Amino acid sequence: MTTALITHPACLEHDTGPYHPENSERLRAVLAALEAEEFSMLLREKAPLATIDQLARVHPRAYVEAILAIQPELGQPIQLDSDTVMSAGSAEAAARAAGGAVKAVDAVMNGWARSAFAAVRPPGHHAEPSRPMGFCLFNNAAVAALHARVHWGVERVAVVDFDVHHGNGTQTMFESDPNLFYASSHQSPCYPGTGAPSERGTSGNVINVPLHPRDGGPAFRAAWSKTILPLLEAFRPRLLIISAGFDAHVADPLAQLRLETADFAWITEQLVALADRHCDGRVVSVLEGGYDLDSLAASAAVHVRGLMRA
Repeated sequence: MTTALITHPACLEHDTGPYHPENSERLRAVLAALEAEEFSMLLREKAPLATIDQLARVHPRAYVEAILAIQPELGQPIQLDSDTVMSAGSAEAAARAAGGAVKAVDAVMNGWARSAFAAVRPPGHHAEPSRPMGFCLFNNAAVAALHARVHWGVERVAVVDFDVHHGNGTQTMFESDPNLFYASSHQSPCYPGTGAPSERGTSGNVINVPLHPRDGGPAFRAAWSKTILPLLEAFRPRLLIISAGFDAHVADPLAQLRLETADFAWITEQLVALADRHCDGRVVSVLEGGYDLDSLAASAAVHVRGLMRA
């Protein structure tokens, strides 16, 4: 058993314009780090286009079709909101980002990989059912979770999120379904302003542990070991999906948490061990945030290294 790396060159063609933090250099940095010799055993696959039916499990079909229909002229990106941009290549990139998450699920459910990392962009966890926001167009992790349920019959799916920003979109999509579990550690106060501990979902299936600005590894590890991981154990997922954002790193410019690269290695180890106990080792990870190129590359590398030990 080994680890799959799912990506596609089209994800580099989502052009957010000069000075935008969510730019193609992020993905280039991650992929360059994964070219090191230690990653030579990765099974490298191209992300397919997600189908409209796959996307419409978490987004209204009219929304999906509207996003895919936005095809700006080359070099003339359009602003959907103050943070979220679409260019000539964005619709395909977004469809392949979600499709990459779907293919990652197929890889671990088919059994040709034990774990999978979808190195894709744009990210997804802020995308709400009918609203793009926070750099996100489609909710990649949620699309993957519903694909696991509908196509593979997985009854209980968990998405866990250690991005520095709360995954408001994933929470909205999961909170009323007792067989879907969403857990997040994130900085508060911070964008998007959601993720209070009182937000628990209709069945206690949502867990939020806000961290204070300048909190570091000890607070992060306590949030997971004392709160999130025990509740995730109790949920007993049959598939674990990680929204893997690396912007809680001390070097990241968009927030003020102070994690080190070793903290991402630690949480990966914990999640892989839990997947061994409950999911037959099946774990899927989908890239979310991370905006300092060096820390993003290093953190993604230790994360994938941990997945390879699954």
